[in-house]
Amino acid sequence: MTPAPLRKDAARNWERIVAVARDLVDDGEPLQLNDVARRAGLGVGTVYRHFPTAEALLETVATPCLEALTAHGERALADDDAWRAFSGFLAGTIEAQVTDASLATVTAAPTDSLPRTTELKQTLWSVGARLLDQARDAGAVRADLTPDDLVPLMCGIAHAATVHSDTPAARSDAAHRYLTALLEGLHTS
Repeated sequence: MTPAPLRKDAARNWERIVAVARDLVDDGEPLQLNDVARRAGLGVGTVYRHFPTAEALLETVATPCLEALTAHGERALADDDAWRAFSGFLAGTIEAQVTDASLATVTAAPTDSLPRTTELKQTLWSVGARLLDQARDAGAVRADLTPDDLVPLMCGIAHAATVHSDTPAARSDAAHRYLTALLEGLHTS
């Protein structure tokens, strides 16, 4: 059952709340619903009606990135070149990790507030595992690499790029350099 569409004023409030939350996350500030309400110029009750917890709001902020990553991965599954599909998916994942501050927290959370988040995360992990399996089956990637290795490797690269870079452009460049080095170590040909 799909929820009824929001009234225009409620939809504007929802958009304003999400925009303020996005700005806070991008600035590295904690996401607190009272602070979001104040910055959005709305009553706290309005924010809580839309988002009962800060986690639900953070997941909403991360949803477009998760949807884009999932779609990218699903398109990659159709690529005839298993190595290109796998490495391209990892490149897209790294780019998302260093450019979307909401992604790491949401993907690392052991539980989700929103069913949509759980669905997207499960699909993303599944797609990554299938891309790895295809690359391994094609003989393009080391046989000892497992799907469980992917998340720590990608998180390690994103963390290193974030810690050792001062600007978004430098973070992105560093992450892609680190990923290239990792991929060269994984590639069998």
